[in-house]
Amino acid sequence: MSIHGSVRLFTSEHNSSELYEPKENQWKTSSRHVPFPGIELPMMMAKEKPPITVVGDVGGRIAIIVDDIIDDVEDFVAAAEILKERGAYKIYIMATHGLLSAEAPRLIEESAIDEVVVTNTVPHEVQKLQCPKIKTVDVSMILAEAIRRIHNGESMAYLFRNIAVDD
Repeated sequence: MSIHGSVRLFTSEHNSSELYEPKENQWKTSSRHVPFPGIELPMMMAKEKPPITVVGDVGGRIAIIVDDIIDDVEDFVAAAEILKERGAYKIYIMATHGLLSAEAPRLIEESAIDEVVVTNTVPHEVQKLQCPKIKTVDVSMILAEAIRRIHNGESMAYLFRNIAVDD
């Protein structure tokens, strides 16, 4: 369990919990009791990422990678390199929220990615100035209409049936 950058470890031996704060490198014992006495909770290891695999032939085709959030882009860049090696003609990344932190604009610019398309749910104007491959889709009107329809008890189906390509 993580508490603002600290890690709380529960042990059944001491019937208490220990709090490790990485910044101070100190262990502190709290008076809280173990939630399940007699049950040892294993130390959680960091998730290992599976290797990137491509299913099917992408040679001469346009590859589109879709995700909900794009923040650190190392995995996207690695996937783009593999797709390019396998012959993908163009590589697009589509994500709802473009956080694009740290070195993301530079890494995108130097990568095999042709374009990153994100919505304007998170401001990223500075990142766009650093990397012309980043494009924005404005979703403010559709979100406003969705909120209005929900507020008035109207059907949301209209939004899926009556949106023109120009919208």
